Amino acid sequence: MYTKTQLAFATSLSMIIFVSGCANTASDYTPIVDGPKNAAFNSDLAACKQLAEQREYLNGETKTEALLGAGLGALVGASGNGGDILTGALVGGTLGAAGKAWDARADRKNIVIKCMSGRSHKIVG
Repeated sequence: MYTKTQLAFATSLSMIIFVSGCANTASDYTPIVDGPKNAAFNSDLAACKQLAEQREYLNGETKTEALLGAGLGALVGASGNGGDILTGALVGGTLGAAGKAWDARADRKNIVIKCMSGRSHKIVG
């Protein structure tokens, strides 16, 4: 049988691996174009992808959410309902960070779309 701390650690590690695995997928996004792709499409796409990579996953917002999640998780763990502070902090911190990292992933995709649209490509999604 696993302890609560071991399960919390395994959950946290799984979330970190999941988020890390998705780390570059949004900046590698290739948008759908309405109509033919012009001669500048590939060079514009490369520049827009490079721009999107400037939106870091481990940014200030992600760190703040991790700390808030850890604090709230620790409070829940300390509430005396069979939980413990470390387990709550691990799970809360991981979930907080994962949520913000997922938001950063969506931001990267939107940066590619806006950048390509700004370069006169007819982007539909």
